[in-house]
Amino acid sequence: MIPTTVTLPRTVVDEIGPRSPGAIYQNTDGRFEVLALITDPAEAATLLRRTAARWAVIVRDTLRADGQPFAVGSVWTTSDYLIRPATSAYVPAA
Repeated sequence: MIPTTVTLPRTVVDEIGPRSPGAIYQNTDGRFEVLALITDPAEAATLLRRTAARWAVIVRDTLRADGQPFAVGSVWTTSDYLIRPATSAYVPAA
């Protein structure tokens, strides 16, 4: 029998990774400070200018002196790495 690999769907927590407010992470695009985590799908879709989204992260590129906040919806991957953990744990609103 040929072994098969089953890929489980990623959860929202897996997709976001350690990007909670206050965290700083880096990847090939820059070094980013997380300013806010949006978990309301309608608000996330609006921020990302998409028809649907489960979440969005508002970040600021700390390598740019003129870095302005912007929203991202890319999932956490092995090319991302944490520079500084979040200052507090994320607690979803009721």
